[in-house]
Order: sequence, then C-alpha cells, then structure tokens
Amino acid sequence: MVDSNKWGMVVDIDRCTGCQGCVVACQSENNIPINLEEHFNQRRAIQWIRIERYWEGEYPDVKARFIPIMCQHCGNAPCEPVCPVYATYHNDEGMNVQVYNRCIGTRFCANGCPYHVRFFNFWEPEWPESLKNQLNPDVTVRSR
Repeated sequence: MVDSNKWGMVVDIDRCTGCQGCVVACQSENNIPINLEEHFNQRRAIQWIRIERYWEGEYPDVKARFIPIMCQHCGNAPCEPVCPVYATYHNDEGMNVQVYNRCIGTRFCANGCPYHVRFFNFWEPEWPESLKNQLNPDVTVRSR
C-alpha cells in the first residue's frame, strides 16, 4: 500500500527577513560543515537552502522580499533518472535522497533540478603535465 503522507516544510515568506537562520539551522541539523569566505569565492559553498532576494517598488519606497528555495522532493523528480549510478533516489518516506559514496560527480542531477538546489563540493582536477598533452591518457597517440 502506498503511503499518501508526504514530508513538507512551511515557510512564512511575509515574515522572512533574509537573516539566513534557516540556512545555518539546516547545515547544523544535516552535519554540513561551516562555509568559509574562500568557499564562496571558489563557488564551493554547500547550502541546501538558497535565499532569493526580490525587490518591489520604486525608490524611495523599495521593499525587499526574501524567498527561501529548497529541495521540493518532487514526486517525479527530474534529478533522479539522469544519474547513471542511481545515487539519487526516493526513499520510503517520499524524500529525494542521495547516496554520497555512490556519486561519481557527473552533476547531471544539478543540471536537471528545476530549483537549482543541488550543490557539489569538487575541486578542479590538477593534471600532470604529461597527461595534459594527450587526448586520452589510456591510449597512445598514433602517428598519421
């Protein structure tokens, strides 16, 4: 029998001030390490909640509206079928989860997410000089 109950989170956007308290609480609850300024500069900061800021009105009556964007745990999530190793899936509670040790970093799920809430913490690979000169380091370059 399929369970019709779904997890959800309600955010009163009329009361949101953009303080990012929900972002810090989410990181603490899910054991995400603290992001330093250098992580943001390198685009390596991991946050599961993104705060979007929208401006309403014209000067001098300008009002900022803050909207937290998080994973919506889509019923037919577009980030799941694109993963070649099935690292992203729906668990029994209907939540979109990921097996981090299975992930090979194709980032297909991040490209498929309509809410842009997938983050990856990868460094740019440093290739030895000998490998930079070859198209495929596993195959020798044949002369023509």
